[in-house]
Amino acid sequence: MDGKVPRARAFRAGQWHSAERPLAEEVPVAITVNGTTQAVMMATPADLPDFARGFALTEGLADSLTEIEEVEILAEPQGIEARLWLTEAAAGRIEARRRRSVGPVGCGLCGIESLAEALRPLPRVPAGIGITAADVAAAMAELAAAQSLHDLTRAVHGAGFWRPGEALIAREDVGRHNALDKLAGALALAGIDAASGALVLTSRLSVDMVQKAAMIGAPLVIAASAPTTLAVDQATAAGITLIARARGDGFEVHSHPGRLAVHRSEDSDAA
Repeated sequence: MDGKVPRARAFRAGQWHSAERPLAEEVPVAITVNGTTQAVMMATPADLPDFARGFALTEGLADSLTEIEEVEILAEPQGIEARLWLTEAAAGRIEARRRRSVGPVGCGLCGIESLAEALRPLPRVPAGIGITAADVAAAMAELAAAQSLHDLTRAVHGAGFWRPGEALIAREDVGRHNALDKLAGALALAGIDAASGALVLTSRLSVDMVQKAAMIGAPLVIAASAPTTLAVDQATAAGITLIARARGDGFEVHSHPGRLAVHRSEDSDAA
């Protein structure tokens, strides 16, 4: 399935432009084995039979394709179910594995076992602050400067919290979700209101990152990479300003642009 091409506002070379960018589709996919859900993950809805079989093999649910008796892909109102039917021998191993399983570091939806949970209603975020185009560039530059582990390894994501005139707070982790969770914990421990600044991320904007931002009441999210269609939809519904592809002096705004002004002197009423 091809990516969707929604409209966005792009800021390039000091001017606003209309932009159309293809965004990857992202939907919740529940993988069930013999009627029991094993995982719910956000995925692009293409080649799902291959995905289901590959997941079964790479996760050790099946030792070979001979243990996979049937694959069924069903569209549901809230997502897609990829149903696997395995042999009794494989099912027995899965039950033992399930009792001792731990979510991988990169998992953004670990522990979720239904499509409804994956797309739970999000709280509406507060109005928050207004920022400028220069602030976006400054926040990304400060996050890059704060990523000491990334500088050393080139293998981790960063999540930061930026406020005008204050030092950026940053956390790093091999998983983008983990880095954001660490930052959320640091802000809570310090008693810092997420609505008083902006979240700054090195990663793409998948829907689970937007969900985490909404849950901590963060109205501004700035990221180095692109959002998915579902992330834009959820940010719009939650009242979050989603700023993507923030590199150099350019970026694109996909939702609630009212918090953003080109210059500090301009009005930046919250959306």
